[in-house]
Amino acid sequence: MTLRFTLRQLTYFVAVGELGSIALAAGRVNVSSPSISAAITQLEAEFGLQLFARKHAQGLALTQAGRQFLVQAKSVLSEAERLNGLANEIAGQVRGPLHVGCLLTFAQIVLPHVRRSFAERFPDVQFRQFERDQQAIIDGLRNAELDIALTYDLEIPPDLEFVPLFNLPPYAILPDMHDLANRHSVSVRELAPYPMVLLDLPHSGRYFLSFFGAAGIEPNVVERTRDMEVMKSLVANGFGYSIANIRHSSERAADGKRLRFVPLEGDARPMRMGMLVMSGAKSALAVRALIDHCKENLTPELTPGLKIQKVGYEAND
Repeated sequence: MTLRFTLRQLTYFVAVGELGSIALAAGRVNVSSPSISAAITQLEAEFGLQLFARKHAQGLALTQAGRQFLVQAKSVLSEAERLNGLANEIAGQVRGPLHVGCLLTFAQIVLPHVRRSFAERFPDVQFRQFERDQQAIIDGLRNAELDIALTYDLEIPPDLEFVPLFNLPPYAILPDMHDLANRHSVSVRELAPYPMVLLDLPHSGRYFLSFFGAAGIEPNVVERTRDMEVMKSLVANGFGYSIANIRHSSERAADGKRLRFVPLEGDARPMRMGMLVMSGAKSALAVRALIDHCKENLTPELTPGLKIQKVGYEAND
């Protein structure tokens, strides 16, 4: 029996089906838009189906047939990846695609550094990175868009497994001239009357606010942002203080203004940076290789631009 399609064509089709745009799909799979268009046309001709309704102003929309075709195409690609993984396991080779997510708050510091050394060690692995918030990371692992992710131990669901790497204590981030900037430590009760700039990412925002809830007080949140660098610039320019667990070695905002990092007093739970995978996924060679590589190389001494404190991990992690 001769196959009427290629896995590459299905990959292009899935990208267009999920993004609704040939241009966006071309960016995702790193090929030209004409190549994507040709693959879609060939699939439609081979199967005698119209998979997309073409709307010039609004991009492409899946037809009813296209929606059914998308479900099955994703299943075929998933099984093909399983087959490739099995071949690698049998051969004992670390190779093939590896989709790695990373939490937005520290992706710019951690991920390129780890990726560079990993790529040099395992050149046959096709490493792709995705910067996402915590909920998007969880969703990506569950729907097999991600193989593994670097993130925090924030509200980890039971079907996922967390491999810890570092302990990250919380800090108050203050502008240089703030009343509390020269303190050796500060409590949330002392911070509460001052304006707060909340780093309001899914899960993270609740974590920061929980410090105040535990003390039975309300913070004075005047600004919210989902961007770490925007938060730092707002703080540096005097719009309020914030709280974060990442302490950069360069204690300045993007505009060059100085920030002060003051440890929080009390029982505020530190966050742990680590690696998140679906339960049972650590057996895949490329996933296991990245876990081991991060344990060896993601350290305070070997990670430029980051001040972190390493904690132990179990030998069987």
